[in-house]
Amino acid sequence: MYWIHFGAGNIFRGFIAALHQELLDKKITDTKLIAADGYDFEIIDKIYKPYKNKTELVILRGDGYFEHSVIDSISESLVASPERKSDWDRLCKLFASSDLQMVSFTITEKGYTKLENSTIGTLCDLMLHRYESGALPVALVSMDNYSHNGDRLKECLISIAQNRNKPGFVEYLSDPEKVSFPLTMIDKITPNPSPIVQKMLQDKGLKDMNIIKTAKGTIVAPFVNAEKTQYLVVEDWFPNGREPLEKAGVIFTHREIVDKVEKMKVCACLNPLHTALAIFGCLLGFKSIAMEMKDDDLRTLVERMGYEEELPVALDPGVLNPKEFLETVLNERLPNPNLPDTPQRIACDTSQKLPIRFGEAIKLYGNKACNLKFIPLVLAAWLRYRQAIDDEGNPMELSPDPACPEDIFSLVYAIGGEMLKDKIDSYYNEMQGNGAVRACLMRILK
Repeated sequence: MYWIHFGAGNIFRGFIAALHQELLDKKITDTKLIAADGYDFEIIDKIYKPYKNKTELVILRGDGYFEHSVIDSISESLVASPERKSDWDRLCKLFASSDLQMVSFTITEKGYTKLENSTIGTLCDLMLHRYESGALPVALVSMDNYSHNGDRLKECLISIAQNRNKPGFVEYLSDPEKVSFPLTMIDKITPNPSPIVQKMLQDKGLKDMNIIKTAKGTIVAPFVNAEKTQYLVVEDWFPNGREPLEKAGVIFTHREIVDKVEKMKVCACLNPLHTALAIFGCLLGFKSIAMEMKDDDLRTLVERMGYEEELPVALDPGVLNPKEFLETVLNERLPNPNLPDTPQRIACDTSQKLPIRFGEAIKLYGNKACNLKFIPLVLAAWLRYRQAIDDEGNPMELSPDPACPEDIFSLVYAIGGEMLKDKIDSYYNEMQGNGAVRACLMRILK
């Protein structure tokens, strides 16, 4: 059996491939896992091929210790482009096989586009080949931090497929007994490779542990560093079967439960707090999320926002407890000093994240949204962040956000609505001038 994954970056190697490794170690699967990337070819060329698809996985524990192991579960790595004929021919052969059970994705929010020259456009070509090879069943599984990620994947794929004008193709993609688009919730903080971890591995005698930045801005290395905590909740909808990933800790459940878990995490108990720290961390000159959690004002901000504004509207999915999840985030995960995560990394693509991470909570509050303090404060801080001037008045490099609209005020007001518009304006105006961001934050926390 085969499982193909698109998006060959750190979260795939440090989490998803590690799950498959666990099943291989237990000798309960013979499925072949194939890594593919249609966006950043350098990952395949410089990190996969030279190291025979192996990864050194380093778990960053909060107690100061490192755990490391070799992930050797990836059988092939392929560039997903017709420009690489041999790789492309291999992908076409795999997509024509009845043994292909699952195609999964970690391509980030910006990867879900209806453009032809995208990973989804490439997927459409390959799925057309599968359709013409017998309309074989398969599961297409988004594992990105995207609200209703499976639905978004389906929407983008069918939109592109409609341009193919192939009789029966759209109907094939729309048949739930042939092609599935399960919802998922994935959670594991996997920062860019750390020079500290690099040195530790080199001191242990591992050579060629160089960290590289590709032409497209991806930062990768022969190793992946990640936190220990991890969750993957998946809608159990696989028309061609699947391997028993539940034996590696994956939770398979109903669609409604996955939706609740996703909303709990993405819209309440983790991602909004991460975004708040990213925005304020950049403005206040921090280079580490863990160091922000040592700052009394910033820690109080995410604690109060989490407990007072987010947790009351967090849905309880049953399979994970929201309060316990939030407490783990605040007390173990974000303060982990060994986790080299930066506000600058988390601030990437924030314009795409704000509607998802804050819009749902605001919607659930309804008429009571005007009483919120901390959520509108974060939205105002993002407007201030977009000035590219830090709180000391120095020029500040903005994190990549290629889809950010020119009219950022309209975006924020669309998220907050009229009831919060005046409050956002007030906070934003208060943040002008040197030291004003910190002063505003301290006043609101009183």
